[in-house]
Amino acid sequence: QVQLVESGGGLVQAGGSLILSCAASGSIFSIDDMGWYRQAPGKQRELVAAITRGGSTNYTDSVKGRFTISRSNTKNTMYLQMNSLKPEDSAVYYCNADIAPNWSGFLYNYWGQGTQVTVSS
Repeated sequence: QVQLVESGGGLVQAGGSLILSCAASGSIFSIDDMGWYRQAPGKQRELVAAITRGGSTNYTDSVKGRFTISRSNTKNTMYLQMNSLKPEDSAVYYCNADIAPNWSGFLYNYWGQGTQVTVSS
C-alpha cells in the first residue's frame, strides 16, 4: 500500500519561513507528477505548486517568488520551502502524487493526510 506523509507544518509569524516535506512509502515503482495543495476554512482546495519527475515546476500566482517546490526522486520525497509567509497562507497543506505501484506503470493518484500551517499577523 502506498502512503504519503507530510511533515513540517506549524505556527509561524508573518514574514517567517517553514519547510514542508512529503515522504512517499510502500509499494512504489515510480512517481510521476507531485504537488502541494492547500485548503483554508470555508474555501476550496487549491493547487499551490507542482513538480514533474523531470523537475519542471509551476506555482499559483499568490506564492510565486516566495515558495519553492523541489523533490528527491531517490528518496521519494517532495519539499515546499515557504518564505515571507503571510496570514493568508494559513491552511491545511496536502501532498498529492501520481504513483505507479508496480511494473505495469499504471498511475494512481494519492493524497497525504495534510499538515496545518498557521501564520500569525
